[in-house]
Amino acid sequence: MATPAAAAPAGQEFGLLNALQEGGIISWATFIILISMSIFSFYILFTKLMQQQKIINQGKKVRASFWNSANLREASTKLDQRSAYRAIVDDALLAQEQHSRLTDPVDQHEWVAGGLARSQGAIGARLGEGLAFLATVGSTAPFIGLFGTVVGIYRALIKIGATGDASITTVAGPVGEALIMTALGLIVAVPAVLAYNWLIRRNKTIMEDLGAFTNDVHGYLASNGSVKPSMATTTPKAQTKTAAAPTQRGSEPLRTGMTSTGAQSERTN
Repeated sequence: MATPAAAAPAGQEFGLLNALQEGGIISWATFIILISMSIFSFYILFTKLMQQQKIINQGKKVRASFWNSANLREASTKLDQRSAYRAIVDDALLAQEQHSRLTDPVDQHEWVAGGLARSQGAIGARLGEGLAFLATVGSTAPFIGLFGTVVGIYRALIKIGATGDASITTVAGPVGEALIMTALGLIVAVPAVLAYNWLIRRNKTIMEDLGAFTNDVHGYLASNGSVKPSMATTTPKAQTKTAAAPTQRGSEPLRTGMTSTGAQSERTN
């Protein structure tokens, strides 16, 4: 006849809270560190997603109406004050104005290109803020959990040596605590790694769009308004409206189809 399994000692309870209390300050410290890393990881994930989506929406607005304006200064007023795309346009116009005040002659093409590169680099740096923390969490959280595991197993061995009893009721608490720390480290690390890779991919797409827009702005300035994206001239209504817009001699480059005197140039089909 089978012998019934030995019952757990009276008053002994199992669970996360009991395992932490049994583990003492080391278990609590490890648990708090991992939970804090997880909270900050999700905070960075959601804030970066909102930041990225805002720039993506700004890009849609640029493609819809930006190039239908008479000049860059007028077009920039259509964008939000804190828009990444507006920052690029404002920096391009500023570089163009600064070039006329240089005492040492520098090619305008190179000067404007340098200003646009700095502006684009600053935007990329802001997009990358916080991603290093996600990478750190993804690489260190499993080892922090492993530290809690080692401490839990060490406590189980000490308990066996002190009592001389290697039964499951003796080591269940410390070993359970060790396994909880291992699982918690993985739970914290895996979302951080996934979030990091996802945000990096979205940043790459955003920077590609910003780079294309930067090249369009640079080409527009370098060609005195003759070179611009083809999407800007696909709407005949927008062409007629812009052709009738008043212009002034000496202003920034005008859109295609206008001369510096305000006269309409010949159009090619």
